[in-house]
Amino acid sequence: MDPYLWLEDVDSAAALTWARERNAEAEAKLAGSPRFDALRAELREVLDSDERIPGVVRRGEWLFNFWQDAEHPRGMWRRTTLAQYRTADPDWELLLDVDRLAETEDENWVWQGAAVLHPTLDRALVQLSRGGADAALVREFDLGRLAFVDDGFVLPEAKTDVAWLDRDQIFVATDFGPGTLTSSGYARVVKRWRRGTALAEAVTVFEGQPDDVLVAAWHDPTEGFERSGVSRRIGFFTSEEFLVRDGELTRLDVPDDADVDFHREWLLIRTRSPWTVGEHEYPAGALLAANVDDYLAGGRHLTALFEPDTGSALGYHAATRHHLIVQSLVDVRSRLEVYSPAEDGWHSRPLPGVPEVGYTDVVDTDPYAGDEYFLQFSGFTEPNTLRRGDLGRAEGFDESVESVETLKREPAFFDPVGLGVEQLFAVSADGTRVPYFVVRRPGSDPAPTLLTGYGGFEIAETEAYSGVIGRGWLARGGTFVQANIRGGGEYGPAWHQSGLTTNRLRVYEDFAAVAADLVERGITTREQLGIRGGSNGGLLMGVMLTRYPELFGAVVSEVPLLDMLRYHHLLAGASWMAEYGDPEDPVEGAYLRGYSPYQNVRPDGAYPPALFVTSTRDDRVHPGHARKMVARMREYGLDVTYYENIEGGHGAAANNEQRAYKSALIFEFLWRTLRRADAADGEDHG
Repeated sequence: MDPYLWLEDVDSAAALTWARERNAEAEAKLAGSPRFDALRAELREVLDSDERIPGVVRRGEWLFNFWQDAEHPRGMWRRTTLAQYRTADPDWELLLDVDRLAETEDENWVWQGAAVLHPTLDRALVQLSRGGADAALVREFDLGRLAFVDDGFVLPEAKTDVAWLDRDQIFVATDFGPGTLTSSGYARVVKRWRRGTALAEAVTVFEGQPDDVLVAAWHDPTEGFERSGVSRRIGFFTSEEFLVRDGELTRLDVPDDADVDFHREWLLIRTRSPWTVGEHEYPAGALLAANVDDYLAGGRHLTALFEPDTGSALGYHAATRHHLIVQSLVDVRSRLEVYSPAEDGWHSRPLPGVPEVGYTDVVDTDPYAGDEYFLQFSGFTEPNTLRRGDLGRAEGFDESVESVETLKREPAFFDPVGLGVEQLFAVSADGTRVPYFVVRRPGSDPAPTLLTGYGGFEIAETEAYSGVIGRGWLARGGTFVQANIRGGGEYGPAWHQSGLTTNRLRVYEDFAAVAADLVERGITTREQLGIRGGSNGGLLMGVMLTRYPELFGAVVSEVPLLDMLRYHHLLAGASWMAEYGDPEDPVEGAYLRGYSPYQNVRPDGAYPPALFVTSTRDDRVHPGHARKMVARMREYGLDVTYYENIEGGHGAAANNEQRAYKSALIFEFLWRTLRRADAADGEDHG
């Protein structure tokens, strides 16, 4: 019997009292010193800076942005024109002030996004959550009157997916009552809801199975190519895809583990496993294009736009009106190409405006309006730059119609002088070469080092500029390392799949290999090596703590999974069984028991100091994981610190004040712990 099961009761008086007591201990230990206060202020300055680049989304003539700063901690939804955005101080039209709304309605509102109606762009479905949880309320907003619509579409708090069908109809997948959710806590039923009718009268479009992950519906309003569809997500990486035509559902004949997308007359298919069509086998990680009408009629003429080779992987694609931009990774460095269909097939060339260094991301396109695209590029020591390009309509690539301009540049939030970035490779237990990035002062003595990683769900960890890490760690003399371990998407589906379920230990062996390599190269020492990760990365940290404690001087685990024998019963946990395995299965359950941190922490373990951070309002990864782990470690008399933000959702922070405070706690913990190993440090370690 688990003696700490009571800590899974998220909002119980006993559990919250326990959490607040641990918070008080953490704050007494780490917060309140002049150094902590100065660090928190510096981080808050970065997060609130007016010199940050406002991220924008193009909708017709407008560029929409959501912005948080010191005066608007909950944030503002606003918009401006491109002409104004080009200026140093754009004139923004305020659409919704979330701080004012929260005060007026006496609710702890946190912005969760908005879906704007196409093509009129005069209505939006706004999502707001209480305290930053995934579950949100949906309210219809009038972008002409800048007010919520009286008697408009309103949905109560739930993990809801909505999509405009037309001005008077929306697709809704939500909690419709008993029996309408999956075992993962997401919608099992999707309905079509007409304006002016009760939600109970909405017409069922599709109903999944209780053990599915979720179902959702979508609508593409592209003029001349209007389509609607339903996705039945069977597992995290498998689905059935349907088109809705004349009220009937037509299932797409594609592999269950493939991702599909539509762009005008094109069906785009991304493979996760080898797929044989006719006499041709397409590899895992390919991007294929087919004419939609021809494909639905049984034709199988596919064009491979991207096929991976050794060292490369498909990242994503983004559509403009007449072109397709494809991002790929080559040894974890970005490459962007643009593809254009013509009568003699697809043509490709490098995307204009992409620098040769750092990491470049397509942050927005508007496939309905034109061939504009927004690029953001940065590096670990290179602040963000935002560029805008326009490919023009010409078939093929006529450079005369292409243009690229730099719209915004961020200032440096820390001094990069003397810092270098290098990519190195460690060798894992089975001989696999594992890449990692190191940011440090070359030639320096071993320094306190912060090593991060994720290793899951086919998510690639790439270069990115962080003023918070820069000020909180690098500027203080620390070394920063980012590991690209298996389980991620750095080298495509095979890199991910090699660490699934009963192969999960490869992920942890990779991270351990990077840690050992850092010490062997003299970059750091074991005593000076701290690690940090969140969510699946928090699980990674828990395994490192309990399985490889001899490699590290400190461990930080944020919003983590830790009880791998019960994770499938907690919130969205059941949706991740394709990643981790089924605890009820004899083979997979035994494997999970072998590394599950909560089950493997020992009273006599020689563990480094550990800090666990989570959020009461995290309704994705249950806070009970971290609570129970800390309770057990405290029972064993181990060196453990705990901080639970009472709001904040899966990010463990709902606004910049909370983000700065949380980050300052983490950096202070790491700095105090790891600098003990540096005899040259004369600071009081507390």
